[in-house]
Amino acid sequence: MSVVTVQLGQCGNQIGQEMFSTIHDDSVGAGQKMYKECSEERFFRVNAAGALVARAVLVDMEPKVISRAIAKASKSGHWTYGDKAHFCQKQGSGNNWANGYCVHGPRHRDAVEDLVRREAERCDRLAGIFAIMSVAGGTGSGVGTYVTQCLRDMYPQSFILNHLTWPYATGEVIVQNYNSVLTLSRLYHLSDALVVHENDTVHKICSQLMNIKNISISDINRVIAHQLGSILQPAVTTDSAPHYCRNALGDLLSSLVCHPEYKLLSLCSIPQMSQTSLAYSAYTWPGLLKHLRQMLIANARMEEGIDWKVCVPLSGEESTANRQMCFNRSLSNLLILRGKDASSADTGGFKDASLYVPWLPPGGTFNTWNSPVPFNGYEKSATLVSNSQSLLKPLDNIVRKAWNMFASRAYIHQYTKFGISEENFLDSFAMLEQIISSYTHL
Repeated sequence: MSVVTVQLGQCGNQIGQEMFSTIHDDSVGAGQKMYKECSEERFFRVNAAGALVARAVLVDMEPKVISRAIAKASKSGHWTYGDKAHFCQKQGSGNNWANGYCVHGPRHRDAVEDLVRREAERCDRLAGIFAIMSVAGGTGSGVGTYVTQCLRDMYPQSFILNHLTWPYATGEVIVQNYNSVLTLSRLYHLSDALVVHENDTVHKICSQLMNIKNISISDINRVIAHQLGSILQPAVTTDSAPHYCRNALGDLLSSLVCHPEYKLLSLCSIPQMSQTSLAYSAYTWPGLLKHLRQMLIANARMEEGIDWKVCVPLSGEESTANRQMCFNRSLSNLLILRGKDASSADTGGFKDASLYVPWLPPGGTFNTWNSPVPFNGYEKSATLVSNSQSLLKPLDNIVRKAWNMFASRAYIHQYTKFGISEENFLDSFAMLEQIISSYTHL
């Protein structure tokens, strides 16, 4: 089954291009025919000339980033974007969510819908739609939200997974928290799940694990693409064994989203390092999984600097206050192991019922996928996709900062002039406060 990717805005198009490159290079380098065929069926189609074409639609209100993504893909000599699979204009959204959502989105709805429809119709079987966007700017967040709304109307029964990049906490755009609040509150109703990467976290990975001195946007995007590829590439599930799962999005969502109130997914990958270090490193499954489990419990995104003092209390020994302070409680976790002997690794530590909320049946909280094929140059690697309290603090920070600005009516006129009222803001705040409350009281 095939996935149609919709790349939205500058961030979405840059990450999307890196993701397709990572997926292609991994599938070709794997040296395993079934793995390669499954990956290509999922993310690429073959044109009349026999070349691989990404199953993607590129959308931006400015042409520069789309032109670069198309040129970079063609220059690789291995895959391209479709000749008529992109839409752009000559004027951006000015980092204003309301301009993207209320003006550019409706104005160009028919053109974008037609592009997605044509790409979906080229799939023998559509697994779902993967939308990549940021939450801070105007086009990615505003147009991205509007396009997701249109996709939900077009494909009411299809899976829609949104990947969101959260801005640096120190600020990239003065109104980034407004844009983030408006985006998150609406997407929560529209999408089946939201996979989140925080720029601050990825920046630390580049600096502390990859040893990159002058970190660029491309470096950030490559780390995100690596982690996305690690969950989207073919793997064997319990139900599909010994074959690779057919519906990447459906299996992912059914493993992790048990209730429509809880849709925030975070990622941890281990190991991650520079190519020079990789050649001199060796890992065992017990070591990798021990670190990854502690990363989950302590809510750490890197294997470096984990707080090993954070622990899961024994049954009956925790109060509500201590539970929330002590460790990161989960609703569900999906562990994806790739490499030699992945199927025989002991994952029992992730099945501990104390890690999870007590109101879910034990059999529905943890799933494991595996593949004997090493991923992206790593002999052994593990990725944990978690529906847990891990995003609670950054979400609360975004809402708090946006509310402080709203209370002083800062920049509100920039939104009301495009049709977003103060009541719309209040509704968005109320929606996100409810999500924060739900995750807080797990």
